[in-house]
Amino acid sequence: MEGLKAAFARAKREKRSALVTYTTAGYPTIDETPDVLLAMEAGGADVIELGSPFTDPIADGPTIQGANTQALKNGTTTTSCLNIVRQARSRGLKAPVLLMGYYNPLLAYGEERILRDAKAAGVNGFIMVDLPPEEAVRFRHHCTNYGLSYVPLIAPATSEKRMKLLCGIADSFIYVVSRMGVTGATGVLSSGLPDLLDRVHKFSGGIPAAVGFGVSTREHFVEVGKVAEGVVIGSQIINTLKKAPMGEGAKAVEEYCYSITQRRNTQVSQTNGGSNGVSHGVSTDANRNGDGSGWISRENGEAPKDISTDDPTKQPAGESDPSNGTVHVDAVSHGTDGPGLADQLEALNTNDDEKDPELMPSRFGEFGGQYVPESLMDCLAELEKGFDDARNDPKFWEEFRSYYPYMSRPSSLHRADRLTEHVRKTAPIGMGANIYLKREDLNHTGSHKINNAMGQVLLARRLGKTEIIAETGAGQHGVASATVCARFGMKCTVYMGSEDVRRQALNVFRMKLLGATVVAVEAGSCTLRDAVNEAMRKWVEKLDTTHYIIGSAIGPHPFPTIVRTFQSVIGSETKQQMQEQTGRLPDAVVACVGGGSNAAGMFHPFSNDPSVKLLGVEAGGDGVDTDRHSATLTGGKPGVLHGVRTYILQNAEGQINDTHSVSAGLDYPGVGPELSGWKDTERAKFIAATDAEAFIGFRLLSELEGIIPALETSHAIFGTVELANTMKEDENIVICLSGRGDKDVQSVAEELPKIGPKIGWDLRF
Repeated sequence: MEGLKAAFARAKREKRSALVTYTTAGYPTIDETPDVLLAMEAGGADVIELGSPFTDPIADGPTIQGANTQALKNGTTTTSCLNIVRQARSRGLKAPVLLMGYYNPLLAYGEERILRDAKAAGVNGFIMVDLPPEEAVRFRHHCTNYGLSYVPLIAPATSEKRMKLLCGIADSFIYVVSRMGVTGATGVLSSGLPDLLDRVHKFSGGIPAAVGFGVSTREHFVEVGKVAEGVVIGSQIINTLKKAPMGEGAKAVEEYCYSITQRRNTQVSQTNGGSNGVSHGVSTDANRNGDGSGWISRENGEAPKDISTDDPTKQPAGESDPSNGTVHVDAVSHGTDGPGLADQLEALNTNDDEKDPELMPSRFGEFGGQYVPESLMDCLAELEKGFDDARNDPKFWEEFRSYYPYMSRPSSLHRADRLTEHVRKTAPIGMGANIYLKREDLNHTGSHKINNAMGQVLLARRLGKTEIIAETGAGQHGVASATVCARFGMKCTVYMGSEDVRRQALNVFRMKLLGATVVAVEAGSCTLRDAVNEAMRKWVEKLDTTHYIIGSAIGPHPFPTIVRTFQSVIGSETKQQMQEQTGRLPDAVVACVGGGSNAAGMFHPFSNDPSVKLLGVEAGGDGVDTDRHSATLTGGKPGVLHGVRTYILQNAEGQINDTHSVSAGLDYPGVGPELSGWKDTERAKFIAATDAEAFIGFRLLSELEGIIPALETSHAIFGTVELANTMKEDENIVICLSGRGDKDVQSVAEELPKIGPKIGWDLRF
């Protein structure tokens, strides 16, 4: 902490701004990073931020995410980051160093342990990109006990009350992240930046402020220095490393920093013989790019498909047929091509004291919360208030119900006679519960997703939004969102992982038929998690006009509650229909679980009925004892992902694991926080069904009931059959039949050569 204070004090005495520089630990290699730190100081940097890589950095642009990905492939861990600082210190680094990163790896490492080890390694403090204020205050107190600094971040959207809180916990300096930043190469400041700094200085009590975003030249540095005590440069340093010849990266960084500061620290200079005269280069790729065009070619199972943004009408018809290997989308995102959220915003959340006590609780036990960047906070607060007003307004629900005929609600419920009899053939005498099907597959668009899409688009209209963005995995939520946008004449953009685009080509075409723009996300694992990352990044660019319809019960508060509320129509109807048909509540209800939208919707109306068992069936992939599954509640542990504290699939370092499921809609490493709460209180039980077991469920319902289910739902069917064997004949189970299987027929055909022999299913034709 004292080193940071001294660095800003020295700059003040010399009547200049302090230069704060950033680089990512372990990129392109772990061994080269200490040289870069020394080069920064040699070129005049006063303070250094060392980025600790994370698998899902939602507050960073795509190429920074790429740098994170490569650093992790190189084996970079929290321990590596500490060792990098330790090495640089041993070689003469004097500048204070801050670790900048995300909360989940820190949680995995252990707060007390990271503070102790960071102090020993020579770290001076922390910047946590997604730490809520209530936890930031606590963490800052622990930092103080170790003589370390906690640096808060403030964005243009930060409210006055929150700004007071954040300035109040600052002890060395305040990181002011301005989305407006600096424009062009003329050194002309954005008109909003001086006003933002005036607000910060009003509450900072003399604590220095350092401004980040857009600074790349000496002229920029000087101009920003007129209103701020410090200037942060990150992306241009990464650009410098990228362009430098191999082996010349550190030297290039020193020269770049010198061009900014016109100062050189010869004690550690790479140019003047520092590091024993050896200059180790770094070549990184964190320059923002991604022009949303081009071809992607990557194998996927038995039928690889190309993704193309070319106009299919200018190609032979045979080449534009998805069955022949090409899926046409409107754009390809290699990650957002604009500024990343880390360049725009801070990661602190609204203090609980600011919350309206009449609004919905933000947590389900320890799970939930809002671990998101600051620039989203006002929009989330607006959304929470707007939703709370809507849910308490009878006219809103009257409007929602007026679209029941369009949505095909209420969905039917009936006994699956042949499936029930199939169970009883192998069950012990007197066992084998009655199985009922809640037919969400008969809804308009073919799944339960229409319930939430309709509710949220009505909410968005109520809030005055004119555009919709959405993410999708299996494509059903994307289709539902495109459908309601077509119904109300709203612009719709759907983000979908490129792997999911390939295996759900039919739904891509359906979305485009409905007038939506489909963007394939070619980043990370190219699945649902990456679609969520990209949608969150894009949302922040147009908060005033755009609403993000999250499709599952995930994400920061209030999204899990919003999705569950609109999906609760499933469980509420089931209650009423079972009373009418059987005279009592069901003895158990079953749903598949990915993020958890259909499970939350089915379970919540029964959550206070202890006589009703709640069973969620996750995607076991190749088996939960392997690395290829998506069974978050079965095999995961608590952590923070996509703005929410919940169960996630992660390694010992707090990095998010890759997942696998034959069903695209369940291929997600997290789960809704309410389901996590039900797991911990044992209100619900969660099991996993493998890909092969899902295929058994798929086959049973198709052959016995004449209903082809979605592969997601097929997991629940298998789990239901297993449960029914343990229950009496006079007991009743209801499956949420969440979607129809049209979209999955091709995937089943592709996977049958591998899975079919395992389950005795031969469908060669």
